[in-house]
Amino acid sequence: MLNIFSLWGTFNSVIFYITLVISVLGMVGNGLVLWNLGFHIKKGPLNTYVLNLAAADFLFLSCQVGFSAAQAVLGSSNDTLYFVITFIWFSVGLWLLACLCLECCLSSIFPSCYQKYRPRLTSAVLSALVWGLTLPAVLLPANACGMLHNSTRLLACLRYHGVSITWLLAVVCVAIGTTLVLFIWVTCCSQRQHPKLYRIVRCSGILLFLCRLPMVIYWSLRPILKFLIPFLLPLATLLACIDSSTKPLLYFLVGIQPRKREPLRVVLQKALGEEAQVSLGGLSLPMSRV
Repeated sequence: MLNIFSLWGTFNSVIFYITLVISVLGMVGNGLVLWNLGFHIKKGPLNTYVLNLAAADFLFLSCQVGFSAAQAVLGSSNDTLYFVITFIWFSVGLWLLACLCLECCLSSIFPSCYQKYRPRLTSAVLSALVWGLTLPAVLLPANACGMLHNSTRLLACLRYHGVSITWLLAVVCVAIGTTLVLFIWVTCCSQRQHPKLYRIVRCSGILLFLCRLPMVIYWSLRPILKFLIPFLLPLATLLACIDSSTKPLLYFLVGIQPRKREPLRVVLQKALGEEAQVSLGGLSLPMSRV
């Protein structure tokens, strides 16, 4: 029995420090993306989502680093409160990624209609709605289910949590479904040359399925999984941190040219800049249609 507890403690410590290191590296990477994309690269209709996604990932990783540091210093932590706060920024990133995947899919399959009927400021409005609606979408079920305090309202908990699960599953299905459609369309059906950002979106959709889905499952079934699979939360957190930290590296790998040394700003410009989005499915969108 002592060996089991010892193994569990060792496993938990290893996961804790790996998550901390990855979170710090991811903070640096997303911070560089925010700085360059926010101040040095023109924002087009799609990389507006990338900018907001980098901000959400930066906040998620910052919370992980802050809470991990507090846990290391104090020796104890309020895991439930920490989980709720980090899940807010995790959910913002999930929404934004779904919006990005959907817009890329529509712009690739229906380029003419998409350019003609796409409302102005679509990206900015949708991003603002995501930031504004995620807070109550996470805090209402968390408050009703006693995750923010010790009082639980059973009926309200079931109602709010049911809506929360439905919302999360819908967002995940949109992101994964549109990524799959985009992959099939670009690979098998479309003969046009697509922007590099499309490759980033496809890889991000795969990462979402592999790395973000466990966190969604844990949120949806937390009362059961907390007791049946206690190690799922540390693993889900680690995978979510890997996903948030991998995106800056993905931008770099897509934008870099072999055997050619270029500043980071130039590399990101090639992967995410407006000239990298010369067409949305073959047609150019004006900057005013962000």
